[in-house]
Amino acid sequence: MSLTKCLLFALLAIVASASVSAERVRYDNYRMYKVNSENAKQLEVLKDLEGSSDSIMFMDGVHLVGADIQIVVAPHKVPDFLEILGKSEIKYELQSRDVQKSLDEIDEKVAIKGRATTAYNWAQYYELDDTYAWLQTLAQKNPGVVTLIEGGKTYQGRSILGVKITKGGETINGKAKPGIFLEAGIHAREWIAPAAATYIINQLLTSEVESIKELAENYTWYVLPHANPDGYVYTHTTDRMWRKTRTPYGSCFGADPNRNWGFHWNEVGASSSACSDTYAGPSAFSEIETLSLSKFIEGLKGKVQLYLSLHAYSQYLLYPYGHTADLPDNVADFEKVFDASIAAVNKRYGTKYTGGNIYDAIYPAAGASVDWAYGTQDVRMAFCYELRPSSTSYFTGFKLPAEQIVPASEELLDSIVAMATEVKSLGYFD
Repeated sequence: MSLTKCLLFALLAIVASASVSAERVRYDNYRMYKVNSENAKQLEVLKDLEGSSDSIMFMDGVHLVGADIQIVVAPHKVPDFLEILGKSEIKYELQSRDVQKSLDEIDEKVAIKGRATTAYNWAQYYELDDTYAWLQTLAQKNPGVVTLIEGGKTYQGRSILGVKITKGGETINGKAKPGIFLEAGIHAREWIAPAAATYIINQLLTSEVESIKELAENYTWYVLPHANPDGYVYTHTTDRMWRKTRTPYGSCFGADPNRNWGFHWNEVGASSSACSDTYAGPSAFSEIETLSLSKFIEGLKGKVQLYLSLHAYSQYLLYPYGHTADLPDNVADFEKVFDASIAAVNKRYGTKYTGGNIYDAIYPAAGASVDWAYGTQDVRMAFCYELRPSSTSYFTGFKLPAEQIVPASEELLDSIVAMATEVKSLGYFD
């Protein structure tokens, strides 16, 4: 999460410390349990257990009494784990006796074809270098329209590369165009997010659909498909389920880059344990990725009126805040935009999105990019999309089949068209 609905592996620190050339992580004979706390005392037991061992991996944040939590447990830790649950009378259900087998049963088509022989397309997922090469080609082929931008750097020295799109120039009738900022892939394993971001880039440049042409021509776009490049590379080379950055923290690696932004940092919905998938980091903006990206966005202050963050999964549309149940002062406008946007996402394929303010719609989660943009950068419209699928199963959630990239992206773009129209009608682009 991601603000994502974190149905995820909080990966083994020993394995996580491996270099990118290491063998792929496997979860043979690991078990998956679903647990549920019935009172505050049981919830505290689970909070203490989260991050206590790199062999007990929480796939959900431990936030609310009564909420289901999926946990993956290494074979040698199963007796200790069940003993803790038994002593605290915490109910549990075994969901998988062999996590690796369950993962292998999912058909995921991931093509990694050479750029020289295959044109960039949306029938497959791409590695980072493929997408970066494509972005560079776009800038070369579309001078004056596409400008390559570097939104920041990573711990391992990679660029956070994106494009600025100014179709028809940067002004309309002598006024600067309103700006729309879109970042994706801040959680590494959510592959559909960067794929959808590149689809949107392509449509803005090539579509003949009138509503999309207007979207391209009436706004200045800033699109960063990969806000966490190191993590994304790691999902290709070593562990498909990696979520965080790759910064070393003792024997563990990475912080959750969507809990690391400097707005009510680590107040709720994040962990202080470096082994946790929702580790907020040792301080706000401790991660080079979030610090450098925030500086880039700060340089655009006053130029961006709509901020979008793409995640997966669960089919939610979310708006501030994540750190509190208090609502934004312009919540009535957020609700209008929300209603128009989820109605539009439903029209093409009947896909149903739900959502609302982050804290109530999914769970408390402080330190997210959307909250920071809204709370510190005067971006009065900021939204997070949790894309397909709707499933709450870990095994299908992050592994969206490649044949769904196009439909998921089409309906997303339908929604963004409606969103921009509503935001404009409310005067936020004036």
